[in-house]
Amino acid sequence: MPANELTLAQANTIVEAALKEGARLKLKPLTVAVLDAGGHTVALQRQDGASNLRPQIATAKAAGALALGVSSRQIGAMAQERPHFVGALAALGAGAATAIVPVAGGVLIRSSDDRIIGAVGITGDTSDNDEACALAGVAAAGLSAQA
Repeated sequence: MPANELTLAQANTIVEAALKEGARLKLKPLTVAVLDAGGHTVALQRQDGASNLRPQIATAKAAGALALGVSSRQIGAMAQERPHFVGALAALGAGAATAIVPVAGGVLIRSSDDRIIGAVGITGDTSDNDEACALAGVAAAGLSAQA
């Protein structure tokens, strides 16, 4: 597979490392979604005890980051500055694959040549903790994250 595409092995490493970081920090049960650059799910895991809507939330954090080319944290800042714009985006992306959740926890994944090759979204604890686990997962896969 070309170096500018996200592999299943990399996605699984991201999930595994993110969950390990959540355990190290003693966080609530997490759900991790890893999407490729086209927004397709490559890997998704929901820890025991995570509520039933968590896969959709994690996916929406990652999908929103891909849709706008910025982290879900930055989308949250946009929502404060331009609430009508982000509200319109939410209406456009009403389906789970294109939904947007404008809080931290969704980060872009970049290849060694700085191309966006996917995104990871995490939910379950505070948004800041979710993002910290996403960053740890991406780093463990030897990739860089744009938070």
